Amino acid sequence: MDIIFLDGLVVETVIGVYPLERNIKQKVIFDLEMAWDIRRAAETDDIAHALDYKAVSDRVIEFVAASEYFLVETLIENLAKILLQEFSIPWVKITLNKKGAIPEAGGVGISIERGQRP
Repeated sequence: MDIIFLDGLVVETVIGVYPLERNIKQKVIFDLEMAWDIRRAAETDDIAHALDYKAVSDRVIEFVAASEYFLVETLIENLAKILLQEFSIPWVKITLNKKGAIPEAGGVGISIERGQRP
């Protein structure tokens, strides 16, 4: 299986448990890896057979920007469900970096894998 990736996607959203975090938008950075067999797209040179990473990025931005979760765990889990269902992706790995959450750290976040990796 082939892997389509999308790295460094920055989205502003309300995320966090502390009162200050509930009143501001913070940047979260996403790296995605998605399983997809590219052979048919390559043979036909037709986007109808490809995983449209522009559509994926638009959907991630739309969902995350409109969300207001307390926990990054909830945000990333719900995002994984959307990607698996709406794009018929068999497997996805998502890394969420809430850069700046811990000023002394270069980044803090979570990575999850969902679905069946072929």
